[in-house]
Amino acid sequence: MITLTNADKAQILEKKSLLLNILDVDGVPLPIVSKEMWNKIYNFQAKSDDLILATYPKSGTTWMQEILDMIQNDGDVAKCKRANSLERHPFLEISFPHKEKYGVDIAIEMPSPQILKTHLPSHLIPPSIWKQKCKVIYVARNAKDCLVSYYHFHRMTSLLPDPQSWEEFLIVFLTPAVAYGSWYDHVKGWWDAKDKHHILYVFYEDIKKNPKCTIHKVLEFLEKTLPEESINKIVYHTSFDVMKENPMANQTSLPSYIYDDTISKFLRKGMPADWKNHFTVTMNEKFDEHYKKKMAGTTLTFCTEI
Repeated sequence: MITLTNADKAQILEKKSLLLNILDVDGVPLPIVSKEMWNKIYNFQAKSDDLILATYPKSGTTWMQEILDMIQNDGDVAKCKRANSLERHPFLEISFPHKEKYGVDIAIEMPSPQILKTHLPSHLIPPSIWKQKCKVIYVARNAKDCLVSYYHFHRMTSLLPDPQSWEEFLIVFLTPAVAYGSWYDHVKGWWDAKDKHHILYVFYEDIKKNPKCTIHKVLEFLEKTLPEESINKIVYHTSFDVMKENPMANQTSLPSYIYDDTISKFLRKGMPADWKNHFTVTMNEKFDEHYKKKMAGTTLTFCTEI
């Protein structure tokens, strides 16, 4: 099991305090500026036709958003390039320095039907989403690749503190002292919630293995049909290589002081098992011990390579 020294704990607390605009809500550090703003988010009044895309950070949010946008627009590529992905669908609890409004404010103003994005754990989702029986699509990614991607995201964004080193960030992730808290609690919470609410639980690795199969599952969940030609178009235009060159998806249209892609690309690799390029043998053994303990008792399973 991974153990922490007093020096490790002190360093983690220091890093946690460096997170910009972080509010502790029920033990979960959230990127929110005030209690008043959190109250506004939690009391957001969803509509029954709102579609919610929920993920832990760096688990395929942009990827699934592009798929959903293409589905919603019947495979019309031009419509899906109408604006940056951050502007097309509100990020419910997040604000960006170059924007005047929080995602929740944009969501309140946007006409239905709309797709709303969130990284919130299931127990912190606005209750109106459950009350209105909104459909939710949750995308989960294996912990090791999620950790690696989160590390590189910390490196390239000014919204989060410098991770300093891979070794240090690994400890911070497992403590957990990262925004949105424990990966384990997040994926397990949403896994349990699917038995009570209208939730389609999708795995990042499954999308990678067979995107067309996943798209068919999403279409069935949304009770929508599309011709095979449109589905093939969605598979192509939401492939990693195509999205990486699309400025409306790769976030290169954002100011470099927010996302600096000279340090690391927002869409970096998108390939399962990149964790093998980062974990040492000892690191991997300790991580696996920690993982086994944290995931004990759940039916939720992940694959770490395809």
